[in-house]
Amino acid sequence: MNISYQWLQRFIDIPFGPAELTAVLTSVGLECDQFEEVESIPGGLKGLVIGRVLTCVDHPDSDHLHITTVDVGAGEPLQIVCGAPNVAAGQTVVVATIGTVLTDGDKKLTIKKGKMRGVDSFGMICAEDEIGLGQSHDGIMVLPDGITPGTPAADYFDLKSDWCLEVELTPNRVDAASHYGVARDLKAYLTAHPQEGVDPQVSLPDVSSFRPDRQEGGVEVEVLDPQGAPRYCGVTIRGVEVKESPEWLRNLLTTIGQRPINNVVDITNFILHGIGQPLHCFDLSKVKGEKIVVRTVEEGTPFVTLDGVERKLDASDLMICDTEKPLCIAGVFGGLESGVTESARDIFIESAWFNPTRIRRTARRHALSTDASFRYERGTDPWLPPYAAKLAALMIRELAGGEICGEVSDFCMEPVEAVTMDFSLKYCNDLVGKEIPAELVELIIRALDFGVVRTDNPDVLKLTVPPYRVDVTRPCDVVEEILRIYGYNNVEPGERISATPSRRGLTDLSFDLQRRISEQLTARGFVEILNNSLTSSSYYEDNALYPIANSVELLNPLSSDLSLLRQTLLYGGLEVIAHNVNRRSSDLRLYEFGNVYFRDPSKEATEEKPLLPYSQQSRLDIWMTGNFTLPSWNSTAVETTVFDLKGTVESILARLGVSARMLKITQSKDELMAARLEIETKTGQKLGHLGIVGRKTLKKFDIEQPVVWASLDWDALVRIASRNNVTFAPLPKTQGVNRDLALLLDAAVPFAAVEECVRRAERKLLSEVTLFDVYEGKNLPAGKKSYAISMTLQDPEKTLNDKAIDATMTRIINALRKDLGAELR
Repeated sequence: MNISYQWLQRFIDIPFGPAELTAVLTSVGLECDQFEEVESIPGGLKGLVIGRVLTCVDHPDSDHLHITTVDVGAGEPLQIVCGAPNVAAGQTVVVATIGTVLTDGDKKLTIKKGKMRGVDSFGMICAEDEIGLGQSHDGIMVLPDGITPGTPAADYFDLKSDWCLEVELTPNRVDAASHYGVARDLKAYLTAHPQEGVDPQVSLPDVSSFRPDRQEGGVEVEVLDPQGAPRYCGVTIRGVEVKESPEWLRNLLTTIGQRPINNVVDITNFILHGIGQPLHCFDLSKVKGEKIVVRTVEEGTPFVTLDGVERKLDASDLMICDTEKPLCIAGVFGGLESGVTESARDIFIESAWFNPTRIRRTARRHALSTDASFRYERGTDPWLPPYAAKLAALMIRELAGGEICGEVSDFCMEPVEAVTMDFSLKYCNDLVGKEIPAELVELIIRALDFGVVRTDNPDVLKLTVPPYRVDVTRPCDVVEEILRIYGYNNVEPGERISATPSRRGLTDLSFDLQRRISEQLTARGFVEILNNSLTSSSYYEDNALYPIANSVELLNPLSSDLSLLRQTLLYGGLEVIAHNVNRRSSDLRLYEFGNVYFRDPSKEATEEKPLLPYSQQSRLDIWMTGNFTLPSWNSTAVETTVFDLKGTVESILARLGVSARMLKITQSKDELMAARLEIETKTGQKLGHLGIVGRKTLKKFDIEQPVVWASLDWDALVRIASRNNVTFAPLPKTQGVNRDLALLLDAAVPFAAVEECVRRAERKLLSEVTLFDVYEGKNLPAGKKSYAISMTLQDPEKTLNDKAIDATMTRIINALRKDLGAELR
């Protein structure tokens, strides 16, 4: 939310500059760390001074230039060559001196010493359009006599810069979503922290002069849905002239980033951002029957909003209608024909308090977020609508003319009862951790507009909470209000800190392991990515592996690209790869920790178990593409393969305590991948999969280079790691013995089967099995391939003799022949 420094001063005297004000607002809970100067005229007329033309003669070498001398109050007069037809001696003018920068849109012109037809010129006499004070370029700007030469132009024209402060509101502080709301907090701060010579009072514009110009001509209002509109006010003005707003109003709106439209619309925005009450003006020429009806409409009724989009209305959407049709989605967005344009002459001003829940649901349903809905759905002040309607009527009559027809109509279903509570000073001090003087506590509470009544018990105050403070419902909320005004920094830390140790669970272990694996992957050249959990439904349409029926869909998605929760991290990673490859960064190693979400259509939610059909899992996904090693003077580039990915996955599993002996890796197929390996334990627990992403899948993302991908079940890995106990083992006293075998096998037999067979045949002495060569081709029978494997045998206590080695090798060879049909080459 943007706040104008000058606008804020309309409500309260500010003893601070913009920089100090940002610190004060942050200290009271309105985080504000950015502010910038906003000039009503670009450049702020810096370098421009008032001058008096002493002499003016024709240029000898030009039929339109003049040579002038100008007194600018700085010693010798300046010689300036001027081409304006109306320049003459004795005039008071605006002069741009040497070094002045003039701004024209995005263009900037620096005034320098120059020569014009051989005559030196030391400045420029300006026209009004050249300095941003008008549009005329017929000649130079001539000012009244009597102005002292050398007077800065900014001082003469009373030009003041404004400052825009960016305030980050927390969701509960809708009461501060206006200049008036910020001023209230500032008043409380100045009350608790007095500044010399400052009276911390907040004042609102006076509306006591409100009187109807005539009693007849008012629009009839009927509220058929009082639950949706507990308070609805309105007033009619006839004979207005819709035109451009005055400069002061345009400047204030521009400072906070609002685009001025016309005087009527600008007044509604002025009141919205000024005091926090949304308003809407209707052009009565477009209101059939000159009657406003607040009601709902039939389900599916089409309605075109101001942005030109046709929307289907819900039966619970609160609508502002005339006698024939809906005009506006109440509290959210106007209809295409409800806005006030220059042709409007008679208008109706709406000022209401709508049901926050109804407005919130409607705004989410139609994916609309406006300044009005932001405030209505969080809860506006139910006492403010009549005042805002009167203020708007007075301002419109002043700036646009017209006659106020009748009193303000005020439908109020029932008065809003203020929240009352008993507040203990001891409770406050205990919760804060410091004893704040009772007088200061009461002072702060009163400064925050709370009603305070003393009771017979000096420790207890009876409080009345103002209705606009919808976030204050409990004594602890009041303590928070006191503490943010008193100052968190004024509460010194105690000498003792109490803590209750708790047992570390799987969640704590998961965070530790994530950090550990992240460091490992980052050290190997991987980059962590973080994608949105919301994704496009198009990824899951006609997807057999991740059917859209299993997706968790959003009821009111912001767009079709963010319409459901992801079932896999794959597509987010491919989006990142496509983005980088398109920017010539094609050698990528990526990983992501994230949740995936599922819905089981066979299960139905119940009142006792509303989340029964839904589940989520934590995943660790890894992507690799491009070159694994880059080319250099002594080597060529090596492209990433699925085996590089497999080695990375195995190193992660080993770090988590999942050794190769525990794993079972098998081949499988699915429509997303060209080749896929399933990773599971020998007890059958699935840990994930890895493989090569299929061309059809890559084509959806316009990726032409191969991509390998692994997806690991992080929850399962954490559970296994929690059971992994690292034990000490002394280093072996002996050297290992290496033996190699060249095996002829069926081409369909993977190395994983060979490794498993070898390890099963020798569980005691075998420490390592590696594959160092694969051959397929001529000189081999059809359907066969050759594996060359190396095995390391080792007894940690004694040196192996030939007899033990031969016996072991015989068992291994026999097992390979029996289980896999292997032949020795």
